[in-house]
Amino acid sequence: MQMSFRWFGSSDPVTLSNIRQIPGVQGIVTAIYDVPVGEAWPAHLIDALKDQVEAHGFRISVIESVPVHEDIKLGLPSRDQLIHNYNQTLRELGKAGVPVVCYNFMPVFDWTRSHLAHLLPDGSYTLTYEDETMLRMDPVKGDLSLPGWDASYTKHEMEALINAYADMDEEKLWANLAYFLEQVIPVAEESGIRMAIHPDDPPWPIFGLPRIVSNLEQLKRITEHVNSPANGITFCSGSLGAAENNDLIEIIRYFGSRGKLHFAHTRNILRTGPRSFQESSHRSSDGSVDMVRVLEALHEQGFSGPLRPDHGRMIWGEEGRPGYGLHDRALGATYLNGIWETLEKIKTT
Repeated sequence: MQMSFRWFGSSDPVTLSNIRQIPGVQGIVTAIYDVPVGEAWPAHLIDALKDQVEAHGFRISVIESVPVHEDIKLGLPSRDQLIHNYNQTLRELGKAGVPVVCYNFMPVFDWTRSHLAHLLPDGSYTLTYEDETMLRMDPVKGDLSLPGWDASYTKHEMEALINAYADMDEEKLWANLAYFLEQVIPVAEESGIRMAIHPDDPPWPIFGLPRIVSNLEQLKRITEHVNSPANGITFCSGSLGAAENNDLIEIIRYFGSRGKLHFAHTRNILRTGPRSFQESSHRSSDGSVDMVRVLEALHEQGFSGPLRPDHGRMIWGEEGRPGYGLHDRALGATYLNGIWETLEKIKTT
């Protein structure tokens, strides 16, 4: 296992120097954030990012992510040029030695929450998803403004984009994902990159938009459609764990035994009701996910890829990007490292 940490570039208040002081962190999960979605990433920007990360004693363990343009998800005629650009980015990342690219296929919205700063009894603040609140929200009217979606859209652009998906059902979205995989996975394999699709977050439809990366069967369909070692998943315990019927251990064993588990987000959530949850500390007893069992299953499968803590609370008065402060994620990394070290020592005794 390679303990890794998310870093949002030079504008991130959490610096590489901060991350350097977290015991056991080896890799950085990052991206290029100032190239418009759909354009190819220039080689000189990739090289500059790599140099910056390596100057602090790390390596880029994952690019998270190379975003998939909405026209690709919609299956519009422009998708072929956009996929060409995507493949060019993969080729340049491969030349730079990047081993894994995490991406998602969620229409319009990335990870979505109803509250960004819910006060917990201990005085910390966390992200929450409350289904009743979400059902009352209308993103077209400006009810929602979260880091899980692109705030660059104007109200009219958002309305047009939502309307573009009006006739999109799961099978149509699947056909567009299948087309993307058919064009991209061979290039990734040639470039030495493992593609790791991230599950939907949350793992159910929102705002009438379909979602097709939410459970074991859907992930199987994706990885089997183009049978390649480059076509795998990001196992996210928080995203998949939000749905009580997802068996996290079964998912780890299925994809781990087939060499298709390329990246792990190991975070905890506390389910608070039907389709409702809050982000908790990483500790098993604070949430609904047994992190010891999750790491034990990864360890049993011989998982040697990048793994990172995720979506920390805001603690000790820290302010910053919701879910991505330094302190609680650093605690999470240390906790996860402690579990892994214990598993390693048990194995050798």
